[in-house]
Amino acid sequence: MFKGTFTALVTPFNQGSFDVARYAQQIGFQVRHKVKGIVAVGTTGESPTLSHQEHHLVIETAVRVGHKAGLQVIAGTGSNSTDEAVDLSRHAQSTGADAVLSVNPYYNKPTQEGLYRHFKAIAQSVTIPVILYNIPGRTNVTMTVATMVRLAHDCPNITTVKDATGNLDLTTEAVAAGMTVLSGDDSLTLPMMAVGAVGVVSVASNIIPGEVRKLVDAALAGNFVMGRRFHQRIFALCKALFVETNPIPIKTAMYLLERDTGEMRLPLCEPSKGNREVIRMALSQMGLL
Repeated sequence: MFKGTFTALVTPFNQGSFDVARYAQQIGFQVRHKVKGIVAVGTTGESPTLSHQEHHLVIETAVRVGHKAGLQVIAGTGSNSTDEAVDLSRHAQSTGADAVLSVNPYYNKPTQEGLYRHFKAIAQSVTIPVILYNIPGRTNVTMTVATMVRLAHDCPNITTVKDATGNLDLTTEAVAAGMTVLSGDDSLTLPMMAVGAVGVVSVASNIIPGEVRKLVDAALAGNFVMGRRFHQRIFALCKALFVETNPIPIKTAMYLLERDTGEMRLPLCEPSKGNREVIRMALSQMGLL
């Protein structure tokens, strides 16, 4: 069900408040470049610092605007509290979201059994798909393929994982086990698709959705020579967009491109001068500035 390019949207702020109008504009930009869908309130959308009311509003806006334009909308509803993740997932389903994206619980560092029970509780609370999000760099815990398979066996609405482990062995094993895999790392999308991933949840596509889509479409068509050309073209920018903690670089890039205020909420703040220059140079080399 989930294949192609999905943009992990930033959450735009204006003087500290969620900017609904700019968010709609950013969704429109994605539509024009023909991505498959959008992800609202993920890591890139600064989910940890949004209030529940804001979280709801961002998802409601994404569904309303995105569906009208024919996009699939995946709602970020992860939490390290199972009850909170269940509540957020139920709200996302009530708005009409096509799926929820739920990250491994962070900080409390559950066991594999704890991960299984956490995601089973979420999956049983909704009928829409639950996309697992494996990102040990953020959570300090990695879901094993065995746990994914156990969940997929027991929960019909768990079939997909967003893989940001940076481990191609795990990607290969997950694909072999029957999981649908989406890349969670822009710079690894092509190699992950070479071993069976079917798309990406992309940060870079906030600013270069067309380029990311062309890479993914080429790989899906089995044209890895063409895919490699796009990979090489966007690689330096993808690396620059992670020169500091996401979403600091992408919001800085969007500010430089006059597509966002660049505002973030503490504890996130503007990049160092040196890293800002790295981001600016990468944009310039891509011909975006």
